[in-house]
Amino acid sequence: MKIAMGCDHVAVDFKLQLKDYVESLGHEVVDYGTYSYERCNYNEYGVKVGEAVASGVCDCGIICCGTGVGISIAANKVKGIRCVVCSEPYSARLSRQHNNTNILSMGARVVGIELAKMIVDEWLNAAFEGGRHLTRINQIAEYENTH
Repeated sequence: MKIAMGCDHVAVDFKLQLKDYVESLGHEVVDYGTYSYERCNYNEYGVKVGEAVASGVCDCGIICCGTGVGISIAANKVKGIRCVVCSEPYSARLSRQHNNTNILSMGARVVGIELAKMIVDEWLNAAFEGGRHLTRINQIAEYENTH
């Protein structure tokens, strides 16, 4: 898979460790920044990753900031994005199976790197189940497309 990654200044080291881990699993990573510890706005990187995923340039994305919340809100403003903030593996897996999430967000100040790897594993290895869940995803998309 081709995976977009992005972060703010708080999560640079966290992102780089995750990037190495994701690449070690055999995936290609496209890093949308930031690359600096200088204060920046998380929303810029959430939107960049969101646009890469929504346009099909990348298959999915992983983003991070201090809590994972702010950057996820920004990513979710991109049409077609279903970004989830996770701090444990169970919700990560179910978010893919039931909600067909296409971006995973985590907080560098919330989740340790080993737990983050477990979350990434569950999220990347889960598949959308469709069925009754597809009905709900389609309802969300219809609302998104008409408002």
